[in-house]
Amino acid sequence: MAGDGRAATRQQTPALSSEAPSLGGAAGSAEQPRLRWVREFWASTLGKKIVVAATGVILAAYVILHALGNLKALQGPGDGEPAAVDQYATFLRDVGDPVIPAEGLLWIVRAILLAALVIHVVGITQLIKRNRAARPGNPPVVRRTLASRTMALSGFLLLAFIVFHILQFTTLTIHPTPLAQGAVYANLYGAFQEWWIVAIYVAMMAVLFLHMRHALWSVLQTAGWDKPNRNPTFRRGATTTALLVAGGFALIPILFFVGALPEPPSASASASAGIEAPG
Repeated sequence: MAGDGRAATRQQTPALSSEAPSLGGAAGSAEQPRLRWVREFWASTLGKKIVVAATGVILAAYVILHALGNLKALQGPGDGEPAAVDQYATFLRDVGDPVIPAEGLLWIVRAILLAALVIHVVGITQLIKRNRAARPGNPPVVRRTLASRTMALSGFLLLAFIVFHILQFTTLTIHPTPLAQGAVYANLYGAFQEWWIVAIYVAMMAVLFLHMRHALWSVLQTAGWDKPNRNPTFRRGATTTALLVAGGFALIPILFFVGALPEPPSASASASAGIEAPG
């Protein structure tokens, strides 16, 4: 009898069918779409916020390191040798060589930053659309800071500025002032003798301050670390970090423009010091 009961139980247990329902249109559970959880995570609002926060941290870390590197321009044009900022640029191109081909690590970092930027922008755009779609006809008035109200605007302004900055100083595609491949200090000096270029860079650093301040604070909120007793410290930390970064960036064009940083050597002196001539 016990054996018959077990047999009956086995007969009542449904066998896995190739027609079993599954997400993504897979034929059976053995053919469930791989990495389905990634799509589901990205599709959720919370998941998008986490991804936006993570990519924002990557971009913020790069911006901080980039600001520190730019401050090497304060060391001047060099005394009989390439400027410190030129040597720093050469280091970035050659780091990892010969294990990694020249500029190999630099391009890896650029690919990571580009992917983070694209994901960040797409995630924010989709979150904005969801927030607007879920907003009632007459939403309640909520007190928000200027940085919070202008996050979308400041983000897209920064995106446009990044494109302009890369085309000017990285690819040398646009050159309202003379530019030379590898002569970073000379390029900065020449560009920041023009008042309108200085105005663009300083204005965008003000935008960067607003965006970065609120972004750092939002990351802490998304991570769930905000608490009433911690929030004042977190806000001060976000404000201080954003102020130091934006101020460090803005300092360079201002000092070049007012003449606080000396003029670079002539083209012939630069060539003898090992700086590449314009190509």
